[in-house]
Amino acid sequence: MNQDWIATARTLSEALPYLQRYSGAVVVVKFGGNAMGDEDAMAEFARDIVLMRQVGMNPVVVHGGGPMINEMLGKLGIESKFVRGKRVTDKATVEVVEMILSGLVNKRIVQAINDQGGRAVGISGKDDDLMVCEADDPELGFVGRPVEMNVQVIRDLYNAGIIPVIAPVATGMADNETFNVNGDTAAGAIAGALQADRLLLLTDVAGVKNKDGEVITEMTPDDIEALIGDGTIAGGMIPKTETALKALSEGVRAVVIVDGRVQNACLLELFTEHGAGSLIRSTTPRVTPRRR
Repeated sequence: MNQDWIATARTLSEALPYLQRYSGAVVVVKFGGNAMGDEDAMAEFARDIVLMRQVGMNPVVVHGGGPMINEMLGKLGIESKFVRGKRVTDKATVEVVEMILSGLVNKRIVQAINDQGGRAVGISGKDDDLMVCEADDPELGFVGRPVEMNVQVIRDLYNAGIIPVIAPVATGMADNETFNVNGDTAAGAIAGALQADRLLLLTDVAGVKNKDGEVITEMTPDDIEALIGDGTIAGGMIPKTETALKALSEGVRAVVIVDGRVQNACLLELFTEHGAGSLIRSTTPRVTPRRR
């Protein structure tokens, strides 16, 4: 008997308590980073999402697309202005953002999921007034902060067996306003409004690290605030962990900052004891998978 087959069968068997634990669970996955520009990585991600749906979970994909936006702005000769290191999103820029996120990037992900045998539908935060925003900072133009969430359209999709793929473009409080929303922020707001079981933030780093550079596999909100306070969590990890804290405060059961560069990262995190990143939760869960 081939040893690889035996190992595969054992892996499937050991996944049973996790499959039972997440049956019917809503899991919001923020997809971005290098994997978006790599066809093989995109196909692998799509296969993981389809498998999650196949075993009874309700995956909801929220994506970014910064590199593609930058590329198109360059092609169109639209110069970017920056305030305190952040891009100002004027009317011309937000039109390009919507075109790339709701068009090119969104449909690539939808197509990848469908190619793996799933049923995916792409929408943006504008559809059915899913995400209504105000300007996060007037100096930055059309960069939005979600102030109103209407997530019934997402429930309607996953209850019909469809995987929602959401572009972080939102409507405003006034007519004909369009806002660009940070992908992590959008994913956190959607997860909070859905009271999701898990929010997975896929990144290009191994997770939250301690002072020695080692990945911290499990944390509480108090741990996060202490690590931000003493400077251990810094730079781009601060907004990710702040998104996690906000999502937890809105009812998400746990947030995981996942190393999206790891093969089958979502499956490793959800269906094995090993995990693939830093898990943040407020309380110990009442029901946990039985471990050997």
